[in-house]
Amino acid sequence: MNERTARLQSTLALAPVVPVVVIEDLSHAVPLARALVAGGTPAIEVTLRTPVALDAIAAIAAEVEGAQVGAGTVLDGTQLGAAVKAGATFIVSPGSTPALLDAAGTHSVPLLPGAASASEAMFLLEHGYTMQKFFPAEAAGGIAMLRALSGPLPGIRFCPTGGVKPGNARDYLALPNVVCVGGSWLTPRDRVQAGDWHAIETLARQATGLGA
Repeated sequence: MNERTARLQSTLALAPVVPVVVIEDLSHAVPLARALVAGGTPAIEVTLRTPVALDAIAAIAAEVEGAQVGAGTVLDGTQLGAAVKAGATFIVSPGSTPALLDAAGTHSVPLLPGAASASEAMFLLEHGYTMQKFFPAEAAGGIAMLRALSGPLPGIRFCPTGGVKPGNARDYLALPNVVCVGGSWLTPRDRVQAGDWHAIETLARQATGLGA
């Protein structure tokens, strides 16, 4: 296992759930991340879906002790480079392209690339990616698909994301080839907009119990 993969595995193993976060108001970034860390989910994926996402990553990286902030929905090398510059400690993509993998190879920050089929997983494995995002998890076959992949591809561990919820997360986490799951339910939009950080900390704390 190379150093980048080891660091990525260590980050993803911090908690059974990686919160997948959309930040629309920059003032929410730090208190939101502090609530997630306090709840026991320190590896936080901030998606690059809003104009303030990179600034949010920078703020969390600078101000939230214990947080491992990653950038999600990274689609190309330009976004990857900007996320690394902002302070992201890991990068997440919904899929992969040769150009994205080439760009990732020029940085020390690890990439968690997405795969939704055996062929995509094999392509990434050829490039040394033994840690992969399984996305969109439920639409791509869910638990049954991951169980089927574990036989021919035992060297890959996945972080399934997309349709993973409290009701099915424990079943995903019970699979031997799943290291963690990604979920957006820890940061419901109404709770974030209301600044209800206590509720979010509670949801995070409940999520940490899913791996027990």
